Amino acid sequence: MFVLDDRQDPARAAAPAPGPRRRITRRAVARFLAPYLYLAPALLLLVVWTYQPLGQAVQLSTVSWNLLPTSPMTPVGADNYTRLLDLPAFWGSLGRTATLILGLLPFTVVLPVLIALASRRVHGRARTVYQALVFAPFLIAPVAAAAVWRWLLHPGSGFVDQLIGTGHNWVYDAGTAQAVIVLITAWQLLGFAVLVVWAGLAGISGDYREAAQVDGATPGQIRRWITLPLLSPTVMFLVLTTVLLSPTLSFPLIDSMTQGGPAQATTNIYYLLWDYAFHTFDAGLSAAAGVLLFVGFGLLAALLVWISEKVAVHDD
Repeated sequence: MFVLDDRQDPARAAAPAPGPRRRITRRAVARFLAPYLYLAPALLLLVVWTYQPLGQAVQLSTVSWNLLPTSPMTPVGADNYTRLLDLPAFWGSLGRTATLILGLLPFTVVLPVLIALASRRVHGRARTVYQALVFAPFLIAPVAAAAVWRWLLHPGSGFVDQLIGTGHNWVYDAGTAQAVIVLITAWQLLGFAVLVVWAGLAGISGDYREAAQVDGATPGQIRRWITLPLLSPTVMFLVLTTVLLSPTLSFPLIDSMTQGGPAQATTNIYYLLWDYAFHTFDAGLSAAAGVLLFVGFGLLAALLVWISEKVAVHDD
């Protein structure tokens, strides 16, 4: 009986020799953790200021509470959601929110594109003054803008009534109050939208225009077939911001000018959930409205992002 060495055993001879063990150094660990350390403050703030309040809102929507610290929270399950969906005011506020968004889209998408394209013909210092005048309304505080516009639209003594001479109460008439909120909100958002379009136009290379001009394309054809398609991601971004932010940005105007009236003509979904919380002191019903609003607008935002990605892929 004898033992074969490695040279005599073909199986052992074919096996590769074990390599040296890889040592994990401090530098490798630091390199791995560095991105997460940079993201940690933002993630912490996101959890504290977004996800934690959202979780508390979901929890609050399942209880009955009048916001008093001495009052107990009574669990009610999904009764707040059922009660909210049975209220005509909830569905009416959703309709007015949709009307507000649809009324703002021409002023935050179509008109900014036209203004930005027209501003390309302005040069020198005149262009700077032009851009400053367009963007200035966005810098005005909404409460201050509401006070000024309420004075301008005051029947009898307001500038608009003296100019037109109708004596109509534009702010406190149910037929015109929503239009007033739409126009003032559009006046404030127009400068921001134009600035976004200017940024989108700046990102379009001039090589496309030069190549089209060499091929004999007219300025109108260049705008129609080159500039506008390349500007489509910017346009979709404006649509997304209008849908998500316009009800929130119109809240100070509604609270300062109409308080949701007259006859709830200007009560959108944001003002309704605030009214449930701080006027009727029904925290559970307000939280349920907020959760449904978050889910609904989240799904709508996901749809718009999907459409935006499809448009971008098609343009490429």
